[in-house]
Amino acid sequence: MLYCINFTRWKLNYISSFLAEDGESIFVSSASNAVEKGFNGNSQLISWASKDHSEVDKLIAEFGIAPWYIEDGFIRSAGLGTDLTAPASLVLDKTGIYYDPNTPSDLESILQLKKFTQEELDRAEALKNSLIENELSKYNLGVSFTKESLSLKPGQRIILIPGQVEDDASIKKGCVDIDTNAALIESVRDNNNNAFLIYKPHPDVVSGNRKGKVDKQVLDAHTDLVLYDASITDCLAVVDEVHTMTSLVGFEALLRDLKVVCYGLPFYSNWGLTSDMHDLPRRSRKLVLNELIAATLIDYPRYMNWETNQLTTPEVVVQQLKEQIEKQGGKQSNQVSFLKRFSRKVMNYLTGVFLVK
Repeated sequence: MLYCINFTRWKLNYISSFLAEDGESIFVSSASNAVEKGFNGNSQLISWASKDHSEVDKLIAEFGIAPWYIEDGFIRSAGLGTDLTAPASLVLDKTGIYYDPNTPSDLESILQLKKFTQEELDRAEALKNSLIENELSKYNLGVSFTKESLSLKPGQRIILIPGQVEDDASIKKGCVDIDTNAALIESVRDNNNNAFLIYKPHPDVVSGNRKGKVDKQVLDAHTDLVLYDASITDCLAVVDEVHTMTSLVGFEALLRDLKVVCYGLPFYSNWGLTSDMHDLPRRSRKLVLNELIAATLIDYPRYMNWETNQLTTPEVVVQQLKEQIEKQGGKQSNQVSFLKRFSRKVMNYLTGVFLVK
């Protein structure tokens, strides 16, 4: 029996589907509610990783159990999680969680220990090429953007700074010193005075759903261009480097053979593939890119085919996202009216609560 805590109402049916092979899911609201429903030392506790852990900690203290943690995967959807869009992938970590470098995680263990076969590396290469060819990313939002719109000096390097949600768990856990978008922008400019700096705010911040807006004064002083609604895949096709705290965009940049500078400790740092401002000695192995891809996109996440309500492969999800984006006439803009965003959330909520079984 799986006791699931820290899950919002709209996610319950989704989570049940992802966990079906592990057992029946019982959703609880608190530690006492879990005990009322039969939780004991032989039960398995599962929590949404980035939620408050106070109720989880109570059960750990009383029963000495080791919880599992769930979080969104890396090829997620054509839409934001904060707009209640169904996830096509989730990760279930039985050790820690990928974005917290303070403790090991299942992903880190795979990267540190697994010996990958040539077949697995070839599959990773094919998946990488499919993602690039189909211009897919985590959320698959944003309008078209091209290099021709830039006013560049001859030979000028283009650096992308992806903004992040400043109260996000990956910032709280994965940053060492620089932990705000403004501080990151200022640091990148200090170290790259002649580069063309593009800042792209996080789509959850642009949507108004989350925290992380940068003052206009900082943007005017230190950036050359701010792209609020550009497709991240178009941005990556234009730039030479990505400088980030812990953003997944850094991983997506590695797929495209771009230089990535990490100011924090994301899961893809310290494996010999990035330029790192901080060391993590626990990660002692040097990886090739396809090993990182195989672990991150194939071994670690779970993928769901919502047409069959069965677990599937990343390749199937890539094809489904491609078809979904084509059917809707391209990637959707993230800058929409309040009414349109509200109606989008309502439809997604109703789908999650009533239609997914």
